[in-house]
Amino acid sequence: MDLDHLTAQQAAADLCAGRITSKALVSAALARAKAKANLNAFVTLDEAGAMKAAAAFDASHKPGKNCKPLGGVPVVVKDNTEVAGLPSSAGTPALKDYVPKQDAPVVEKLRASGAIIIGKTNMHELAFGISGYNPTFQTGPEPGVRNAYDATKIAGGSSSGTAAAIGARIVTAGLGTDTGASVRLPCALNGCSSLRPTVGRYPQGGIAPISHTRDTPGPMASSMGDVAILDRAITGGGTIAPAALKEVRIGIVGSMLANLDGDTDKAFHAAIDKLKSAGVTVVDVEMPKLAELNGQVGFPVALYEAYDDMVAYLKHTGTGITIEAVAKSIASPDVKGTYDGLVIPRKLPGPNNTVVDAKPAYEAAMKTARPALQALYRDTFAKNKLDAIAFPTVPKVAIAANPESSSLENFLLFIRNTDPGSNAGIPGLQLPVGLGATTKLPVGFELDGPSGSDRRLIAIGLSMEKLFGRLPPPPSN
Repeated sequence: MDLDHLTAQQAAADLCAGRITSKALVSAALARAKAKANLNAFVTLDEAGAMKAAAAFDASHKPGKNCKPLGGVPVVVKDNTEVAGLPSSAGTPALKDYVPKQDAPVVEKLRASGAIIIGKTNMHELAFGISGYNPTFQTGPEPGVRNAYDATKIAGGSSSGTAAAIGARIVTAGLGTDTGASVRLPCALNGCSSLRPTVGRYPQGGIAPISHTRDTPGPMASSMGDVAILDRAITGGGTIAPAALKEVRIGIVGSMLANLDGDTDKAFHAAIDKLKSAGVTVVDVEMPKLAELNGQVGFPVALYEAYDDMVAYLKHTGTGITIEAVAKSIASPDVKGTYDGLVIPRKLPGPNNTVVDAKPAYEAAMKTARPALQALYRDTFAKNKLDAIAFPTVPKVAIAANPESSSLENFLLFIRNTDPGSNAGIPGLQLPVGLGATTKLPVGFELDGPSGSDRRLIAIGLSMEKLFGRLPPPPSN
């Protein structure tokens, strides 16, 4: 088996035909996970459970008969998403011993499609960050989830471990969650593809939350074809055909191209040139007040809803753990500062290093600013007849992994392009477009589409991947 170039689609086809066994594939994935322990990609590796499930698949499977879309294929699940019988820590010490009895609905869907879960992946603590630098769970010599292409760099967050595991070719697919960037940003840094679905399209149940208005689970995978398979498994939709690129119309917003590093700037513009050569119509568009409206929505919604949503989730766990107990044991200084200073007291950052009550800003966001942001997107798509807006997923390739990588400055920089669409609740698709000319690190490209256009975005992504090709595997493989 060529794990470096395998996709879930190919693995499922080979398993269906009887060319490989699930036991061999799961065993290879587990072996690679252990060989790459330095990435800190896993909180829990379920070797016994995964091998038992693989053996059961092999025993019951008749080649070519009743094949499921992910039958016998190993996948991973972010550790804030409940998998029956496995700890679900949300990356934080207070929940490390919480073992749910039921799968989250999205996990149920993956299992029903035949997927075998080999483990729970590490993450930025409580999903509150972009670096994945979490000191709580460590299997390697240095703390924090590490980049698949360079272990001295961050994996991104908050779905850090899922992206690192896919980038390192441990598995071909997995689940993450996304509040403001969290399936797209780590895939941009680790060279994988992902979809932030339209909010509400995937069920939110059984997932440790930040914000019910903004949160969504999302598929992460080695290829766009694999993203499409996971999306179909979760939503029940039919097969998605690649889009005709000559019929695709994409907009570019100039403010999203500011302050890019050299590798990102070069790779993004090369990708745009390739799309134009393939017949895609690319137009410059303006989105006045985008940053202003987004600022009135982002922190007010996430930080205000984080308290009530976490209290409700902790009640659901039946552990008796309080939000105060969770806050007290937080290990990451950046997350602890956010919880102690803002989430628990229900505050927001104010002028001149002050804090202000969160409720008025939250109510204004939900009543006025968020509807205005959604209207801005709707009008921009409609007026310019756009399928999507394109931009670099993040302005930089992966930066050095250390405590400073979790700074507020880095947080605001890395979510700059992904956050507005998240706050509007629209779908966003990330795919890799190359390795940086200087750094040899992955560069990500995002398409944000109108609300409900998820399948159209995937169709465009399938054609774009054919144009750009998949990234080569990390050099150490």
